[in-house]
Amino acid sequence: MKLKQSELQQKEQWNALGYKLFDYDREAVTKATKENPFWIHFGAGNIFRAFQANVVQNLLNKGVLSKGLIVAEGYDYEIIEKINHPYDDLSLLVTLKADGNVEKTVVGSVVESLTLDSLNEVDYNRLKEIFQAPSLQMASFTITEKGYSLVDGSGKELPAVTVDMKNGPASPNSYIGKVASLLYERYKNGKKPIAMVSMDNCSHNGDKLYQAIAAFAKTWEENGLVEAGFVDYVNNPYSVSFPCTMIDKITPRPDAFVCDLLRKDGLEELDPLITSKNTYVAPFVNAEECEYLVIEDLFPNGRPKLEEGGFIFTTRDIVDKVERMKVCTCLNPLHTTLAVFGCLLGYDLISKEMKNPVLKKLVEIIGYQEGLPVVVNPGILDPKEFIDTVVNVRIPNPFMPDTPQRIATDTSQKLAIRFGETIKAYEASSDLNVGDLKLIPLVFAGWIRYLMGIDDKGNSFELSPDPLLEQVRPYVKDIKLGDSFDAKEELKPLLKDKVIFGVDLYEVGLADLVCDYFTEMIAGVGAVEATLSKYVTL
Repeated sequence: MKLKQSELQQKEQWNALGYKLFDYDREAVTKATKENPFWIHFGAGNIFRAFQANVVQNLLNKGVLSKGLIVAEGYDYEIIEKINHPYDDLSLLVTLKADGNVEKTVVGSVVESLTLDSLNEVDYNRLKEIFQAPSLQMASFTITEKGYSLVDGSGKELPAVTVDMKNGPASPNSYIGKVASLLYERYKNGKKPIAMVSMDNCSHNGDKLYQAIAAFAKTWEENGLVEAGFVDYVNNPYSVSFPCTMIDKITPRPDAFVCDLLRKDGLEELDPLITSKNTYVAPFVNAEECEYLVIEDLFPNGRPKLEEGGFIFTTRDIVDKVERMKVCTCLNPLHTTLAVFGCLLGYDLISKEMKNPVLKKLVEIIGYQEGLPVVVNPGILDPKEFIDTVVNVRIPNPFMPDTPQRIATDTSQKLAIRFGETIKAYEASSDLNVGDLKLIPLVFAGWIRYLMGIDDKGNSFELSPDPLLEQVRPYVKDIKLGDSFDAKEELKPLLKDKVIFGVDLYEVGLADLVCDYFTEMIAGVGAVEATLSKYVTL
């Protein structure tokens, strides 16, 4: 058995092995989509294949939709060349449920895949056709937060952006430059409306996409490289909208366990690959069952009834509340907590940490006791129920191959949002006392202890990638377990850094507690575990 359109004719064989096939006429859907596209998505990665593509599949099965998806990949063309085209744009979604069940679905809602490559004349001309189509209602994106940036880590404009700003929309090379040029095609062909919808897991994602595209439009128009009026088109939400969204679904790298499971079913040619750009991808995608996508309802060319597939459409202020609920209290802080201590205590899976009663209690206290009191209930999702699902279903899921080491990536960029916002809310409240926060400071101390690159057994380990490692590591890199260390003196510049922690920990009165915790954690082998056991009351 192979993942090919022709092989799906053997329905009984697939069904006997527990695979759910689609019910719609894929040939008819393909024809209708190519003639009158309604949705193009940029970013052919795992989250898109596991979430958006599957939602469209379900709506095609129900008859709510009659057209499918077109996907374009603008960063790693190998995904299209080695994963989409060889498998007829089909994908296998393997849903790993917390109760131990595995659900296998053949997803066929993606009916066309293209490279966002201005040097690929065939693909790029086809993308221009799609953007010229009056039927196109939205272009969505999962290209990571970095994809919207026009500058590097030091704030210097990226070379490809500089060239594109100078040369105009004819043959751009930068990601956003290419997207802006396609939007310009739509402008030239009737100024047709469209929603440009970032679905990336980052704060105010719609604003980030708008700012990047608006920068190109402004520079091109000022330099006479596009028609006058393009800037007004981009700035008019009744012509081009940039809704904000909140997305939440865990889709780790293709897992060997899943690959073996599919092989045992007799499926061939499904091996994962690592592209030359270090993308981990396979013809299948493994994912958790829980998923949320909350979208600001701002679609100037209309939209299909995607709410019937589970998407939640609402106002921008509610999207913002949901995002803050997730990122600042109910999920991301718990993940970061487990990532830091998981690395120190030698865990290789986040799910295994939840079997440790101290770590489980740690995230429960941070979520329910320290975080929940400052959450603004968005009304469409209940914060307590959200945490309940995170703590009892999502994180403990033994089938989710997510590692502390992956989650620990870029932690210096996360602390201010995931914990600092809670501290600020305590400060601003007349009913809450910052001094009551006992375990968020423990996480800060744990992160500083993590920066030593020595685990709780005294063995060295490799720190996860982080743009500020060279800046923060010097504070602790020479410390050895058992050393006498004046934390309150040596760590003071770090603990006052509002960029990292969101607040000056001295100003809010938490610095001494962080230093005390850290001092206890470097006392010797086993000191991290001992400190956790001492302060996390079961």
